[in-house]
Amino acid sequence: MYRVDMERLLFDHALEMVFAFDDKGLITYNNAAAREKLEYDEDLHGIPVGDVFPALIVENEDGTKSIHYEGSGICRMTAYRKNQTCFPTDMRIVREEKSGYFLCMANDVLEKEFLSRELDRVKQEADAAMRVKSEFVANVTHELRTPVNGILGHIREMLPQETEKGRLRELHLIERCCDEMNKIINNILDFSKLEAGKFVLEPRRFQFRGMVDYIMANHKGRITEKGLDFFVTVSPNVPEYVVGDELRIVQILNNLLSNAQKFTSVGKITLEIIRTASVKDSQELIFFVSDTGIGIDPADQDKLFQSFSQVDASTSRKYGGTGLGLSICRQLVELMGGNISVESARGRGTTFTVSIWVGRDPEEDEAESAEENANIPLPVSPFQKMTGEEEEQEQAGMHYGTAENREVLQKNLTKLILSVEMENWEKAEMFMDTVRQLTADAPQEVARAVLRLKMAVQKENYEKISTGIDTLKGMIEAERGTE
Repeated sequence: MYRVDMERLLFDHALEMVFAFDDKGLITYNNAAAREKLEYDEDLHGIPVGDVFPALIVENEDGTKSIHYEGSGICRMTAYRKNQTCFPTDMRIVREEKSGYFLCMANDVLEKEFLSRELDRVKQEADAAMRVKSEFVANVTHELRTPVNGILGHIREMLPQETEKGRLRELHLIERCCDEMNKIINNILDFSKLEAGKFVLEPRRFQFRGMVDYIMANHKGRITEKGLDFFVTVSPNVPEYVVGDELRIVQILNNLLSNAQKFTSVGKITLEIIRTASVKDSQELIFFVSDTGIGIDPADQDKLFQSFSQVDASTSRKYGGTGLGLSICRQLVELMGGNISVESARGRGTTFTVSIWVGRDPEEDEAESAEENANIPLPVSPFQKMTGEEEEQEQAGMHYGTAENREVLQKNLTKLILSVEMENWEKAEMFMDTVRQLTADAPQEVARAVLRLKMAVQKENYEKISTGIDTLKGMIEAERGTE
């Protein structure tokens, strides 16, 4: 009895409409939600269910009527109110075989359908607005690019003919301004495509180190013109060929190096590239672009990757820029499955870290497999001759995880911390490079710890160096304990 009362109580206060009717189609139970939705003041007991759901009643060939029941699945059915207006419902009917009674549960989906139609309408309007915007941007950038390229073409024709230094300087200035204008136009067009979701990467096999040489040649002149040092380091484990969108990788690095050059007056700019992971046919490449420029307050760093945003108005006035470059870089990096971050402090320079995933070169995979099968020994430096015993010790020390490797690593980490305490940063970087070589084939978590330590050494951050060395030593000792 208690169970029946509880079930009735649940049905009475359910949010959906609940009906029970017999095999003759007469309603025997209805809850409050049913009476409210159907606008009945009185109970529906004894009313034919066909008055509410006409589609439930079918006429047989002999003229009799019966309940249309095809199982307990959800179906769409129209419900009629007392005043004969109607609304759509999602209905489920369950039949009790012994008694022949039916239990019907129905939800009003009129509001849901209305909201769905409104959502479709708003989406169509937004898509139409985005199309208009994209077409407008494409037309405007085309109209802008035409005169800019016309000016640029005429200037480049005049340059070989001009001999007077003052006029030649002015022509070069106009040429550079046209180049900068084209970059801005391209940024606006790329941003429009990214916002519209129409930007598509075009991966292909290309020579990665050749791309790096191109980037070096593109920036070296401008950087050294300002009296800055420019260093580019590519880790030995970075492959010669990869599969990716070369144009967009160049665009990202060009933007970061141009920013570094723009905001750095004294010191150096460095680009370091390493490979940290390889999963099936993909591999992760990380780029570090560091400078010794004006730096950025931590509180302002979130603004860097926002569209049309500058750290402050004075930066925009002094250095120029639309605030689109880093926003586009972030979106391109995310399309490549990676991320971009910044580490900086006011007056202490900036380091951008970019990770992307690129495809492995099938030809290089075959070559690596052949090399592993041939068991080729590690090459000996041409500047040093070794005995057979020394060569074996050197090779053992270079393989991460061996006892010899641990011993050499510990010695170099000790020398590293001593160099840091003596503030001999040149020697510290030298020992750090040795640590990098000794962990070239280390697991991914060790490789990342070494990367963080190297960045701390480059930034001369004693606290992070000390923490990084302790972390690395802990990892080495933990591996010793598992043997």
